[in-house]
Amino acid sequence: MQADDQVITGEAVVIDLRLAGVGSRGIAALIDMLVSYAALFVLVFVMAAFDFGSVSAIITFLLVSVVLVLVGYPVAMETLWRGRTLGKAAMGLRVVRDDGGPIRFRHAFVRGLMGVFVDKPGVTYYLGSLIPMIASSRSKRLGDMVAGTVVIQDRVPGRIEAPIMMPPPLAAWAAQLDLSGISDDLALRMRHFLGRAADLTPATRVGLEQELAAEAVARVGPPPAGAPAWAVISAVLAERRRRAFGAQQPAPQFPPPAPFPPPAPYFPPPATAPSDPTPRPDDPPPSAGGFAPPG
Repeated sequence: MQADDQVITGEAVVIDLRLAGVGSRGIAALIDMLVSYAALFVLVFVMAAFDFGSVSAIITFLLVSVVLVLVGYPVAMETLWRGRTLGKAAMGLRVVRDDGGPIRFRHAFVRGLMGVFVDKPGVTYYLGSLIPMIASSRSKRLGDMVAGTVVIQDRVPGRIEAPIMMPPPLAAWAAQLDLSGISDDLALRMRHFLGRAADLTPATRVGLEQELAAEAVARVGPPPAGAPAWAVISAVLAERRRRAFGAQQPAPQFPPPAPFPPPAPYFPPPATAPSDPTPRPDDPPPSAGGFAPPG
């Protein structure tokens, strides 16, 4: 990682940027150009379907359409989609500020104007974007230099993040937290801190650790006494991930239990006196059927 690939945010966190290359940016620009030409074709088809009545109206419609497509498309997409267009999203690219933060409308607007009139199909016919990108250590075109932006590789194949571990002493505390106050932005900042804490100076690491832990505690409640700040950050992130993962898992479905057959009725045999095979003198004589006569 070169020094030019690193930026320092307002919180003094060093962020390693994977800068986008000329090839990936060229393919992304080609995709965006095809999208723009397709939109222009649709507008021309609409124009042909209606009678504008005069040549000046047709010229005005064409000029407005070209400006809306060539300038409005990248500006609107990069502003609303956090620095991405369809081409950049397809190639895993994103436009960010020089300090690593998300761009705003003014950055996208400056990049769009420079791209149309200078960099891309403007007066320099793509040389205004190609030559500065090759000469610049951060692959910036003129629009990036004026707007204070840089294009980074937002999606890196094969990149594996280090897992966030739950500190065992804080597991019970984290399980009963209300994490609705932990925004995605705060969670991302805490994750970046844990991933890059070893690269920070001790003073910077301690200060940022205390700041992030205090912001998390203000939203979820105080931790157990004596818990270090890094453990609080790790516990909140680990519990947040555990709940998000659990919400994505479908509830297990078990087949209904088979009904048990009813128990067979038990009737005890009647109590009978033991029979004595020895005949007595007063016993009646047996009948022919083997049964004693009644009485």
